[in-house]
Amino acid sequence: MVGKVISHTSSAWELDINSYYVGFLPATDVFGRDFASHADELTSKLKKGDLVAVRIANFDRTRDPLVTVGDRDLGKIDSGVMVVISPGTIPRLIGKKGSMIQAIENQTGAEVTIGQNGWVVIACESGEGLELAKRAVLMLDEKGATPNMADRVRGMLEQKGRGGSGGGS
Repeated sequence: MVGKVISHTSSAWELDINSYYVGFLPATDVFGRDFASHADELTSKLKKGDLVAVRIANFDRTRDPLVTVGDRDLGKIDSGVMVVISPGTIPRLIGKKGSMIQAIENQTGAEVTIGQNGWVVIACESGEGLELAKRAVLMLDEKGATPNMADRVRGMLEQKGRGGSGGGS
């Protein structure tokens, strides 16, 4: 999932995770075992407003969830634009065996970080690629349940990828 840093204590960051709950990211998860609250400044790693790819490590409903960056492909997201979609759209965005997200990334040159919470971060060196990827994600969210949606998105991507003229979708 994708979280946004909203504040910190002396030993953890608090993340907005697009939920009723706030995610807690312990400083030891980022700094390592030798973290010392008196010596290490949390804002040297993550500041308010930073986006972070995390997963829930522990949740028991009696307190807010503990999140971690301790897996592959998790951690601070250095660049990109956040797009908010319905969490129910995420399976369609990923596609069967990752086919839809691969098509979007391949046709646009964008890197897409998908949060199960509906927060998607799109990064691309090309402004045109960024806008095209963003349009494809939003198209899936707005019209996702319509017949042949995957084919329509792929068609839009291929037309734009070949330098097609910018008509509406």
